[in-house]
Amino acid sequence: MRVPTLFKEYIWLVNTIRKADDGISFAEINEKWLDTDMSEGVELARSTFNRHKDAIEDIFGLYIDCNRQNGYKYYIGNSEVLNEDSVQNWMLSTLTVNNIIGEAMSLQDRILLQPALVEGDYLKMVIEAMKKSVKLAIDYRKYGDEEPRHLTFEPYCIKLFKQRWYILGHFHRKETADRPEVDYFGVFSFDRILNMSLTNEKFKIKPGFNAQAYFEECFGVLVNDDTEVQRIVIRVFGDERYYIKDLPIHKSQREISQGEDYTDFELFMRPTIDLSTHFVSRSFLIKILEPQWLADEIHHMHWRAVQMYEEENK
Repeated sequence: MRVPTLFKEYIWLVNTIRKADDGISFAEINEKWLDTDMSEGVELARSTFNRHKDAIEDIFGLYIDCNRQNGYKYYIGNSEVLNEDSVQNWMLSTLTVNNIIGEAMSLQDRILLQPALVEGDYLKMVIEAMKKSVKLAIDYRKYGDEEPRHLTFEPYCIKLFKQRWYILGHFHRKETADRPEVDYFGVFSFDRILNMSLTNEKFKIKPGFNAQAYFEECFGVLVNDDTEVQRIVIRVFGDERYYIKDLPIHKSQREISQGEDYTDFELFMRPTIDLSTHFVSRSFLIKILEPQWLADEIHHMHWRAVQMYEEENK
């Protein structure tokens, strides 16, 4: 799908400004604009630039500010959101890639993509429920369950992780004479939902709830297993150390020491089962140094894998 012309201009303008470390003047923007095919040799009018600024703030939630004390140079006023797992960053990245690929349809047989689980109807319905602050009702069947469960909950947020959409549901029931209060969260994968509908039951989101903060100590979407945040030290071998530097496991990751063929990294996060399986997937390229119980768990998971192969070869 090709990105409409105006969106292409918005994307170009944001990327041009964000790449300028010390800001960029309107004259410098115009100079770069004239180097593009979009300009067709016509300068970017100041009025068009101002309209684009307003549209970018409305669509992406990014505001372009001007530092008058630094030669009237423009910069992204809230650039921090482009370094997070934010909607703004995701939208901008997706549209940028769509634009690049859309301009290269002649090479479509040489551009290989991963299939994504697109749950358009459910995604639209969940967003509508969040906007209206009404509870959702779903029929949900977990892997391994023969029968689905019918659940009604408050939709708090949605999260994309490893090509799957998840919804964070809040369950709340006030205490009555015969039943205790219920207050907990659950995470549900869109691809395991069989049916979904909006209810007429209104709810109010918990004061101070922050979706980013809720998941920030975790590797993926598993939160409610009572695993505490811990200091984790890993030793990464060979080329894997460079890969992990470029694509950190977690935002708390930092390098603490180096050896001839390895690098040690420190992380502060919840060592949930999805993190453990990630470590196992890297095989002999990652070794857990701390905590010892996690090192033992990973060792046991590797041992079980080896045992399966040995049993098959008997």
